[in-house]
Amino acid sequence: MSIRGWTHPAKGKLLLIRRGQRNAACGVTMNMTEGKPLRLLTVFALPLLIGNLFQQAYNLADSMIVGRLLGANALAAVGATGSISFLFFSIFNGISGGCGIVTSQLFGARKDAMVRASIVTSAYIMLGSALLTGTIAFLMVPTVLSWMGTPPDVLPDAIIYMRMTSASVPLIAVYNYASSMQRALGDSRTPLYFLVFSCLLNVGLDLLFVGRFGLGVFGAALATMVSQLLAGVGSLLYAFRRNPYFHLSRKHLSYDPSIAKQAIRLGLPLALQWSLIAISTTALQSVVNTFGSTAMAAYTAGNRLEQLVQQPFGSMSMALSTYTGQNKGAGKPERIREGFRDSLLAMLALAGAMTLIMQLFGENLVGLFVHEQDVIALGGKALKITSLFYLFLGIIYVSRGVLNGVGDAVFSIINGIVEIAGRVGLPLLLLKMTSAGVLTIWLTAGVTWVLAGTACLLRYMSWRRKTEIQKPASHSES
Repeated sequence: MSIRGWTHPAKGKLLLIRRGQRNAACGVTMNMTEGKPLRLLTVFALPLLIGNLFQQAYNLADSMIVGRLLGANALAAVGATGSISFLFFSIFNGISGGCGIVTSQLFGARKDAMVRASIVTSAYIMLGSALLTGTIAFLMVPTVLSWMGTPPDVLPDAIIYMRMTSASVPLIAVYNYASSMQRALGDSRTPLYFLVFSCLLNVGLDLLFVGRFGLGVFGAALATMVSQLLAGVGSLLYAFRRNPYFHLSRKHLSYDPSIAKQAIRLGLPLALQWSLIAISTTALQSVVNTFGSTAMAAYTAGNRLEQLVQQPFGSMSMALSTYTGQNKGAGKPERIREGFRDSLLAMLALAGAMTLIMQLFGENLVGLFVHEQDVIALGGKALKITSLFYLFLGIIYVSRGVLNGVGDAVFSIINGIVEIAGRVGLPLLLLKMTSAGVLTIWLTAGVTWVLAGTACLLRYMSWRRKTEIQKPASHSES
């Protein structure tokens, strides 16, 4: 366990950061280049998982409040915006991911001055991309919803909800910036505290705005905006106060073109990957819309449940990205391979358990969202189909975490192309070749996971072969 010294710019006294332990001066800063990989990944991923579960608990509560207080059509309207939100958030999320990878690699390489420069430069990049994304999304909402064939009885509420979501992108960016930088430094706990606060506040405001004030889907979106803003500001202020890497003077506030270039080089392929995935889910949502509001409500409820299922996978993937970034910076590819192996075994075991739950209790879970029996029956059948493919989700998330962490830009593009090919081409093919009808929607999702999981695994094996024949690069202390 190494000790690192920092000179506080304002007070001029030495601050000691014991990596991997909590210090009174800062949050948790974990050195993931030493120790047992699975233990480190689990410790780091657990706060991420708890935070993500709180976030999904909010999403579930939001859907339940909208569905039960406003009806199935309102739930369908909220669900119809999910894939579009994902599409417009992709640019911002991709750039954010690139910034986090660069920061974690510099931290692993112990280039302390550049870590601080990366934190500052990332702020400029992420704020700019958030403003651009939010503005474009706000202007394009009615057009895109119309292109998707959103039913007339759902369209007005969908436009309101999506425009509110678009306006909140810069607010969400504040929290995402602070949390991504803290996670890159090995601190997954601090973002958790503010996310929990945000989720609890969000549910309370949902009940107030929707249930008490009768503001409809506008109220649900407004509750999200307020809670995200407060969580973002609080998280950023905490980082400035507690984390020495955020103790910045005026001389630190310059924009570093070299770091920006590297972050954008890694972030743009990620943005393209997520954009292609978002386009594919938007295309699939368009197919869902053709089957009417019952299918839309079932699809929305199923998505909410599967977002919950995917949280352990997503948390491990995020942990792997930080772990891989630090170990790449430290020149330890053998630890990356070990982390991949251990986390993949854990995620496959989890996938098996989740499959069993959905097979046994799918309809009961859908019934938490709506009263309509036709929606419950369809949603239950859908979950029985998609849960058969959860093993491939485990492969996707683990491979993606490692490959994103090493900065494999080509992988991001490959993964996005596979996803869009599956979700755009498969519905047409399956509708012609099978008599599954509306269930084609969920067959498409499952088969797409198979294709993407196979592509991810092959790409990882290619990276592994390369590292086994290359000598580790040397790293100099800045």
